[in-house]
Amino acid sequence: MTSTLRGLLDDVARGTFPPADGTVTFVPQPSARDAGVIAFTAHTVVFADPADTPGDGGGADGRTPDAGLRALLPPGDLSAPLNPPFLAALCARTGRAVNNIDLLALAEPLPGPPPLALTETTDRLHPRLVRALRHRDDVRAWTVPGGTVLIGRGVAGRWEAAVEVDPGARGRGLGRGLARAARHLVPDGEPLWAQIAPGNAASVRALLSAGFVPVGAEALLVRHEAC
Repeated sequence: MTSTLRGLLDDVARGTFPPADGTVTFVPQPSARDAGVIAFTAHTVVFADPADTPGDGGGADGRTPDAGLRALLPPGDLSAPLNPPFLAALCARTGRAVNNIDLLALAEPLPGPPPLALTETTDRLHPRLVRALRHRDDVRAWTVPGGTVLIGRGVAGRWEAAVEVDPGARGRGLGRGLARAARHLVPDGEPLWAQIAPGNAASVRALLSAGFVPVGAEALLVRHEAC
């Protein structure tokens, strides 16, 4: 199996998932910013550098860098890597805080211009942009009356989309339209990823109806200054 997170995500985008064998794979962090856990079907990937987990480093005793963390996972418990005990231990060893556990979804890009009349905003103080810039690079945002869609390079450099609809504009299909528009905006023909809070059922429905496909669940460990 691919030994880097970006390689693994590229494989998933091509339809090749990690083996559903009940195991946990540890890979290096793709950047100093990004650390976390992604659960696929019966296979979980942890991306946290050994340098961020004091006491887990390999040494003369022959322990692998992730040995201390593996010891925290009950054998055969497929849900353990995304459960509070393991995530709390991972946060303690990395000095980070766990973010929301999100549904991770994926969509192929679409050709041509988006079907909505979007206006790109360059206002770096736009609230949605301010939040996005904490977690993504190369962020661009577009607005329509009642909503915003943005894309940026997030975890492992993948393109990620986010959509926000104003309260007064909800229930009219705008979220679905913005999510579909994002598939026209992603450059270079690359796949587009989205993280959605499972409890936000309206957003989940909008992303699914816009052609995003669920591929797993993800918990990011963010630096405290990015919380």
